[in-house]
Amino acid sequence: MTHLHDTAAGTPAPFALGPLTRVELTLRVEQAIRRARRSGHSTLAAVTVAVGADVDPTAVVVAARRDREPWFTQEQPGRDGAAVAGLGAVMTLEAKGPDRFAALSARWRAAIADAACDPPAGPPGSGLIATGGFSFAPHGGEAPHWGPYASASLVVPAVAFARRGDDVRMTVAVLCAPDDTVEDVVGRAARRLDTLAPASLGLLDPDPAGRVRVVSTMPPEHYEGAVARAVERIEAGAFQKVVLAREVQVHAPVDHDPGAVLGVLREAFPDCFVFAVGRGASTFLAASPELLVRREGMRVGTLALAGSTRRSADPAVDDHLGEQLLRSAKDREEQAIVARRIERTLRPHVLWVTSAEEPVVVKMANIQHLATPIRAQLTSPRSAIELAGLLHPTPAVGGEPWADAQPMIPALEGLDRGWYAGPVGWTDSNEDGEFCVALRCALLTGAVARCYAGVGVVRESDPAAELAETETKLGALLPVLGK
Repeated sequence: MTHLHDTAAGTPAPFALGPLTRVELTLRVEQAIRRARRSGHSTLAAVTVAVGADVDPTAVVVAARRDREPWFTQEQPGRDGAAVAGLGAVMTLEAKGPDRFAALSARWRAAIADAACDPPAGPPGSGLIATGGFSFAPHGGEAPHWGPYASASLVVPAVAFARRGDDVRMTVAVLCAPDDTVEDVVGRAARRLDTLAPASLGLLDPDPAGRVRVVSTMPPEHYEGAVARAVERIEAGAFQKVVLAREVQVHAPVDHDPGAVLGVLREAFPDCFVFAVGRGASTFLAASPELLVRREGMRVGTLALAGSTRRSADPAVDDHLGEQLLRSAKDREEQAIVARRIERTLRPHVLWVTSAEEPVVVKMANIQHLATPIRAQLTSPRSAIELAGLLHPTPAVGGEPWADAQPMIPALEGLDRGWYAGPVGWTDSNEDGEFCVALRCALLTGAVARCYAGVGVVRESDPAAELAETETKLGALLPVLGK
């Protein structure tokens, strides 16, 4: 690992390659071109450098992104400033259908097998990575507004950043074709880095001109009716639980600013996964409380998250609401269904799996949840992508039993979830990685934002109460987008 600029004379651009780093990239590119010529297939090369502790990965990427250029960021500020961000795409991996996780895992494994790069070193997400996500359904995202988001889509960024604490690394990646020259490839990478500069996220306009209009895609009565029909099916023994979502649109007088929205979300929700995936003219962003899977070597971590209630500005009332949640038979049942399924799914693939005996109350800015952290040790290597496919969808976003609940979701919701409730995250050249569940999210396209929220419906569910819970969850984004 080398340092940015090294001993370069003069005043280079803030992220320009120094002489030693340029030499290292040149050697990697030479190696990748030789491999490409032997195999006949384009080959990845990458180098990683340390950058200043004051670099804001998300802000640099947001400021430097070009029109319709893919970009990605995922932060969990409360976890020692954890952040991974990527700009551009030197390689794109896409698939659809029930085998999309396995297909992308295999393609990523093949890509990194030949790549000319060092193993990851530094914060999680350092080195050569692929970023992106998956739709909720195997063939999801067919509605026009989900057009840029394939059912399974990962890109290898041209420039990526990883941060943990004061340790910030930048990785430069290139794709080398058999007929490329070293000078051309290194030159392209250097020119892209010259366009990067330290930056800060923009601010939301506190007093925008024009009126913001918020409308439900389906009337609230439709959602209450869907919940009531789901309860009837549960009472008839068709399934135990089903998650039903609704979509609310925010029509603003001017285009929504993804960077400004991200800035507000990471301040308001430091313990959530604050992410954005930019594709085409759209940005899919969220402040999600739910980890789907984190793989570090043979260790696996996940979270069973289900059951929720509102927050209160009065600490005594807030604590009382949390205690009520912890004692709620309905919410405890919903939580137990999720935890049992996750453990049952992991058990054939691990030496051991362990979880807390009792759920805990996790407090977010506007909502409280019941959560059960779950840890496991793999018996043999399985990639982060494969593990995401194994666990998705948990009953926290799908249903139980899944085979019985699955057809009811589109029938009752009447919407295309797209990437809502799907896995979003990153994986590295060790096949480690981190994927969260896309909750408390919105798809921004120009002046229109489509916001999504869902609740778990069980036997004791009350339609009016479940509608109110979606309003609470929508409260993560609606106040921000409605400004």
